[in-house]
Amino acid sequence: MTDNTPIAPQSDTKPIIEVIGMHKWYGDFHVLKDIHLQVQARERIVICGPSGSGKSTLIRCINRLEEHQQGQIMVDGIELTKDIKNIEKVRAEVGMVFQHFNLFPHLSILDNLTLGPIWVRKTPKKEAEDIAMKYLEKVKIAEQAKKFPGQLSGGQQQRVAIARSLCMSPNVMLFDEPTSALDPEMIKEVLDVMIDLAEEGMTMLVVTHEMGFAKSVADRVMFMDEGQIVEQNSPHEFFDNPRSERTKLFLSQIL
Repeated sequence: MTDNTPIAPQSDTKPIIEVIGMHKWYGDFHVLKDIHLQVQARERIVICGPSGSGKSTLIRCINRLEEHQQGQIMVDGIELTKDIKNIEKVRAEVGMVFQHFNLFPHLSILDNLTLGPIWVRKTPKKEAEDIAMKYLEKVKIAEQAKKFPGQLSGGQQQRVAIARSLCMSPNVMLFDEPTSALDPEMIKEVLDVMIDLAEEGMTMLVVTHEMGFAKSVADRVMFMDEGQIVEQNSPHEFFDNPRSERTKLFLSQIL
């Protein structure tokens, strides 16, 4: 049983992300099957599901880190195809935070943050550093600016990774299990930063098993299994009245 009906808040505005009939294969393995999704600006969506269900692949397709083979993906009116210029435009507007922090170990925290603005946005160095310090303050680690990634805890490195994405002034933030590599005591500090972003109106797609975050922050929770969107609903309805037996089983295992 799948529920692939695109749902979104009632709005006359065009969705900032639209996925229409999207399929992806790895060789013979059909990893994403007929995905339909609409995301409005400022909407926060949490995507959950078992390992191998296609969650991470879906959000990686939305900024073309993975290539889909069928269907359409539109981000802020730009269709993602093989056109490199379109890919670059979308990536400039879409921030991505990974499970592993992907910081350059040989660069200081400040230099990690200024690299993108200087090279991609052609921001002058002094201005890029001012922007970087603003976001390091936002994620509450400005005092770490001169250190190197290896000198920081996992939670601090993930907050740096979030700040690095924010330095590019994205319209959308994608989070791929941002807390799953962290020790339990570090998870809250990262989630607190994400909650602040959500409250400020950032459009967010978050792959996570942090169901407390989903309940408190998400406008919509999506459950994926075997490459399909099985169910999607408001957090209240999703957790209190799941419709699919597969969703009920998943929730019974993680809650």
